[in-house]
Amino acid sequence: MKKKTCLIITGPTAVGKTSISIQLAKHYHTSIISADSRQCYREMNIGVAKPSEAQLREVKHYFINSHSITEEVNAADFEQYALTSVAEIFTKNDIAIMVGGTGLYIKAFCQGLDNIPSIDPLIRQQIIKDYETKGLDWLQLQVKENDPRFFAEGEIQNPQRMMRALEVKLSTGISIREFQQGKKTTRDFDIIIIELELPKELLHQQINQRVDDMMKQGLLEEVITLYNKRSLNALQTVGYSELFRYLDKEILLNEAVELIKRNTRHYAKRQVTWFKKFGNSFIFDPRDSTKIFSAVEQKLQDNV
Repeated sequence: MKKKTCLIITGPTAVGKTSISIQLAKHYHTSIISADSRQCYREMNIGVAKPSEAQLREVKHYFINSHSITEEVNAADFEQYALTSVAEIFTKNDIAIMVGGTGLYIKAFCQGLDNIPSIDPLIRQQIIKDYETKGLDWLQLQVKENDPRFFAEGEIQNPQRMMRALEVKLSTGISIREFQQGKKTTRDFDIIIIELELPKELLHQQINQRVDDMMKQGLLEEVITLYNKRSLNALQTVGYSELFRYLDKEILLNEAVELIKRNTRHYAKRQVTWFKKFGNSFIFDPRDSTKIFSAVEQKLQDNV
């Protein structure tokens, strides 16, 4: 091959990324880098759909159980971690595999990050404090009033993204979207992006079934063990925040489960939209692994 190659397997949550990536990793005798913003946390397991213990034994994974929920991990951290990891894999293999659905992390790995000015730490601390006491509705309103452009284009169900947008606007007076138009970085290895896609009805069935399975596996018990740390950014995510509301007696358990399903479906829709805008991917049905393997092999041959 002319260059080393990283295969990126992406797509919405519950589409079947883990299974395909494990098959590819075993076929090419290589390792996997997770591009999931929550699977890196040791304390979060069932609710983030980590690979099973058996799968983790089968194939070496990077960015799984690599951090604690008490650590702040962002796209810039992931970019450096992933570049170091892929370089390590390339010392032993011409092919590396990345799998995940966190679009910003994948973008950071493929193209680098925009140069955003430093933020006033006092502004950041105040935003976090206010969010913890006033909640998501307050945060959305602040972003809508201060950065309507991000509110119209960004992830307004993602507290971390919104707090980031708000702190940038309050520190610089400029929308974070203005800084997100930067020059793309060119990597010294090839990248092939495989996007997995299912019919909407089938994906929704798989999401609903996964949530039911998570509850049977003990998701509520896992959330209970994390209750005292519920204000941490890492835990402001689907599957955890809804059950925290149940534990706070705001909603019934069956209502929390239905909210997890609904919010996961909404998240999957945003993921599909994001990756379509990102482009440069080859779209396949995860049920047709033969076609995926053939396409990957052809692309690798094209790079020879």
